[in-house]
Amino acid sequence: MHVQEWLDTVPAAAVYALVALVIGLESLGIPLPGEIVLVSAALLSSQHGGIDPVVLGACASAGAVVGDSIGYAIGRKGGRPLLAWLGRKFPRHFSEGHVATAERSFEKWGMWAVFFGRFVALLRIFAGPLAGVLRMPYWKFLTANVLGGVIWAGGTTTVIYYVGVVAESWLKRFSWLGLVAAVLVGLASMLVVRRKAKKAAAERADAEPEPVTAAE
Repeated sequence: MHVQEWLDTVPAAAVYALVALVIGLESLGIPLPGEIVLVSAALLSSQHGGIDPVVLGACASAGAVVGDSIGYAIGRKGGRPLLAWLGRKFPRHFSEGHVATAERSFEKWGMWAVFFGRFVALLRIFAGPLAGVLRMPYWKFLTANVLGGVIWAGGTTTVIYYVGVVAESWLKRFSWLGLVAAVLVGLASMLVVRRKAKKAAAERADAEPEPVTAAE
């Protein structure tokens, strides 16, 4: 079956719902590949006439905002014991080091940490629960959350959609090969951004002064 014929069998409503659900759960604090799902869906939209990129971006934005808000409420109610519980359940993502790094970002940048955190995988998972734990005023959190969610979801959808359109015009004759190549392009760009973010975080951590011990 040609890839276009296969894509025509995918219900658009199912794609919208899946994107909103995965991004919402990731924003709530559950480590899921929300960015990968959004990139893949945007590529599908560029080849599937039934998937509207505007609706897709709106669903992704809604999932991000609602998920972050629920995570904020849970964090505000659960407090630090919640972070300890998450650390036991998801040690790779909620280790003490990651929590400390996220806390320093929030204490230093406040609303900007929520806004820019939407573009960084680790902070995207932490933003809602940690803002609640640190009792950031909800109106500040919501403002940064909405702006970050809309720009991240809408911008990602737009860029990847047009990348897919261009890729399809060059690779459509190769059917599945064309789709795979387009997906790899999207994932490669995402990994480059993520690596740069990790490198910047490591450099900030190294630049922080070591605690001074009492003289013997």
